[in-house]
Amino acid sequence: MSKKPKALTFAVCKTCQGWVGVIGSSNGLKKVILPLKSKEAVLDEIAGYGCEAENQNNTDFVDLTDKIRHYFGGEPVEFADKLDLSGTTRFQQSVWQTVRNIPRGETRSYGWVADQLGLPGSARAVGQALGKNPLPIVIPCHRVINSNGKLGGFGGGLEIKKFLLKLEQSV
Repeated sequence: MSKKPKALTFAVCKTCQGWVGVIGSSNGLKKVILPLKSKEAVLDEIAGYGCEAENQNNTDFVDLTDKIRHYFGGEPVEFADKLDLSGTTRFQQSVWQTVRNIPRGETRSYGWVADQLGLPGSARAVGQALGKNPLPIVIPCHRVINSNGKLGGFGGGLEIKKFLLKLEQSV
């Protein structure tokens, strides 16, 4: 008889930019939902990810939600949390690990990330991997821009990407 995997748990917190959600498994953090206008909107996204309302567990995520509040308040924060990247490719994980090492307040190009991976000419593939980043802010994909200085894309929209880059420059 196989053991049933532990259900995903989640927490929701209010920041100065709106409501944020985090989802985790027993293996680590799986998903960060960027600020939305209402708690209900975040709960809808969480439900769409497969979490059930009774699996809300703010206790397990106190440290992380505090970090997120401080981050959106403009403070430097280290997100050293354990990540659950199951279901993703090795290439995506390599891209995300490289991006995690970009210092706060700095940006790099998609081509730079590709070069760091020893895959020059793979900027488009890097962009596609970043587009699937389930952990924005923790994996700071907003710090990756086009080589011409333009912002490129961002899953949360370009307005939040501009906001995050400006927020990180303020410290």
